[in-house]
Amino acid sequence: MEALAALHVSPHCRHQQQHSRLGLSSKLPTNHLFLCSNSSRIYCNPQQLGIVCSSIQQQQAQPPLPTSDGAVSSTTRDCFGVFCTTYDLKAEEKTKSWKSLINISVSGAAGMISNHLLFKLASGEVFGPDQPIALKLLGSERSFQALEGVAMELEDSLYPLLREVRIGINPYEIFQDAEWALLIGAKPRGPGMERADLLDINGQIFAEQGKALNAVASRNVKVLVVGNPCNTNALICLKNAPNIPAKNFHALTRLDENRAKCQLALKAGVFYDKVSNMTIWGNHSTTQVPDFLNAKIDGKPVKEVINDIKWLEEEFTQRVQKRGGVLIQKWGRSSAASTAVSIVDAIRSLITPTPEGDWFSTGVYTNGNPYGIAEDIVFSMPCTSKGDGDYELAKGVIIDDFLRKRIQKSEAELLAEKRCVAHLTGEGNAYCDLPEDTMLPGEQ
Repeated sequence: MEALAALHVSPHCRHQQQHSRLGLSSKLPTNHLFLCSNSSRIYCNPQQLGIVCSSIQQQQAQPPLPTSDGAVSSTTRDCFGVFCTTYDLKAEEKTKSWKSLINISVSGAAGMISNHLLFKLASGEVFGPDQPIALKLLGSERSFQALEGVAMELEDSLYPLLREVRIGINPYEIFQDAEWALLIGAKPRGPGMERADLLDINGQIFAEQGKALNAVASRNVKVLVVGNPCNTNALICLKNAPNIPAKNFHALTRLDENRAKCQLALKAGVFYDKVSNMTIWGNHSTTQVPDFLNAKIDGKPVKEVINDIKWLEEEFTQRVQKRGGVLIQKWGRSSAASTAVSIVDAIRSLITPTPEGDWFSTGVYTNGNPYGIAEDIVFSMPCTSKGDGDYELAKGVIIDDFLRKRIQKSEAELLAEKRCVAHLTGEGNAYCDLPEDTMLPGEQ
């Protein structure tokens, strides 16, 4: 595929090419950014503006080619070590309670979050002690040796439920037949990088991964986007995977929910399990809304247990929003372990029936929502599940004027982010008018 390099400079705007390493063996076509005098940003296809462009040949991750019968063929994928052996167990030796193997693909598999998560998956902690799994691990050229090290550790851990491990740098291979796709890998925010730049750079990663999922994954694959900005990355991913139900895409806001439960439990002097119906509304950013109106402590509304309304309206929200930043200051690194735990919690909420009267938070597609939230964005909302991997939006949720105002602020931010990545969702030229720079902890 060809990448375009603009040669013409508008008299009113300064052109900068935006391109990034995808964490794969490839690059997407270069996008173009015009910095104008009003500080707004417009991403566009230079051909649409009549800009003279030259062609530069670049390596691209290639999708598998269709076979003569219309099926998609895959290149040979190397398994790892002991997992290359095919074990032909006799019928009487098979554990009858064990289920059919499920395929789990993980991007950013050589990173710190995955270093905690993969061993939880392999141990049976997530999908259960009778569920064999295959792990397909996606890394980059730079991280491939580290990926081999991860696979060696999995090999040496002797997990009986882990039946297959494959590693690679091409999403079209690693996402083959995926039933769960945990998209963790993303570029961190560097010094001086604006949020609009981060949206564009990481958005390209998730556009490519959405196309790969669309081409080779299971038609009912469940996709959990962790890489930030996760809400808008999830939107980009689902827009590039039209053959997969939009409802199957999630943005991780469970860590925010867990943090909110922790703060309420500490304030009330109870243990965590007494806190229920905790909702995180909106974006995984500093506009997120921890909802104390609907939350309960030991079955009672939070306001009846915690009488300090000022603390609830101000300090509680700020503590949840800034928890990650405080942790980085104390620990010197981002919250990889607790993020891995929250990924486990998010998956188990979908494969385990929700307790009667309770719900959980996850960022999902807003079309058809009953809460009055703008459609066609990915927004964290309260959900319930029957344990089949699917979910429904929770009923009986109260939204007062105070809560509505805060929800609308996060909604406005996500709508602005959506406009900023229109060039990646197939909706035309993008225009970045982000209301403010709501930096996420750990982005730099």
